[in-house]
Amino acid sequence: MVMAVRGTKYRAGFTLIEVMIATVIFIIAVLGTSAYRYSAAAARTGLLLCEGWRGIGGADDYDPVGYFSSDLDIATSPGPAVPDGFTPLGSYKIVLESSDYYATLSWKDVNPGLRALNVLVGWDQMGRGTDSLQDANKLFKLTTYVEN
Repeated sequence: MVMAVRGTKYRAGFTLIEVMIATVIFIIAVLGTSAYRYSAAAARTGLLLCEGWRGIGGADDYDPVGYFSSDLDIATSPGPAVPDGFTPLGSYKIVLESSDYYATLSWKDVNPGLRALNVLVGWDQMGRGTDSLQDANKLFKLTTYVEN
């Protein structure tokens, strides 16, 4: 049997501090999940472009619009800047899950018979939805190699 001190009432429930702490934890989890979603989509997009290009031997005339337009919403568009020393192949805008991703493909012959294929994918982490490369504030870079 629980005895109460005179004038003290026992109430079931949460204190304001407990509710505030739970809310902060929930917000951090939601923001982390949102950031992961964009990063994962950018990584999948970069990998798809890079592996498609690698699959045809890193050809100088690779056009992902021709290869993926039936599966992706992809079109020629300005993209992230080409890294120093790489030859640009093309830049594209890809729409996935109502988000815009901007990709640039470039290549460089590293050694005789070995070519580096580079894919940069930029996106707007803040989700402003302004449909502009200028708002792309995150960048994913993927480089692979192919014998040519």
